[in-house]
Amino acid sequence: MERLGDPRIAGEKAAYMYGKRFQKMNPNGEGVDPFRGVQGPGLREIERSVRHQFPVTTSDEYVAAVTTLWELPHREEKYLATAVAYRHKKLITFDRLPLYRRMITEGAWWDLVDSVAPRCIGHLLKTDRDRMGPELDRWIEDEDMWIRRSALIAHLKLKDDTDEAQLFDHCRRTMHETEFFIRKAIGWGLRQYARTNPEGVKAFALEHRNEMSGLSFREATKHLEVG
Repeated sequence: MERLGDPRIAGEKAAYMYGKRFQKMNPNGEGVDPFRGVQGPGLREIERSVRHQFPVTTSDEYVAAVTTLWELPHREEKYLATAVAYRHKKLITFDRLPLYRRMITEGAWWDLVDSVAPRCIGHLLKTDRDRMGPELDRWIEDEDMWIRRSALIAHLKLKDDTDEAQLFDHCRRTMHETEFFIRKAIGWGLRQYARTNPEGVKAFALEHRNEMSGLSFREATKHLEVG
């Protein structure tokens, strides 16, 4: 990290990530991690090196690796933690849910939440729906906005494995919210599912057009023909 870091890039990344919207939502400066200024190719190089030098094969190693990286002070180290978490798919189990929830609530910003929720929570929804499905129904009512956003975007990568009824229900249950990240997540989730079932999403969006925010509707129907 020290070798590949660039202070100028670090400043640019911090300015972008912690801009006006972040400051408005975090007026006391909570959640600000310093950047090292490592670019994407450098991060991928480090990730490959970490996976090669420190192979993770057991659940205990998995939790230890993710937690150790997560607790380091820089943002890029948290990016590595999320990568380790979602790349070891065989070790993503329901028992690890407290770890993922911690990453979402402590990360509390889109760059971290949007990595953990679709890849880890979404994977659980696909592989352990009997337990993760009811849990997600609780998450959509959670007081933490990032947990609610995670419930919405957990559906993103499921394609034909999407539980359409649950996705639509989660959208309905959050349509009244004014928070940008919830409105965006509703539209994002529907837009992705429209790749699998465009007519179903079109019908849902038109049915709820007057209840859905303009942002959600535009995102949901971005690639659909609607009147």
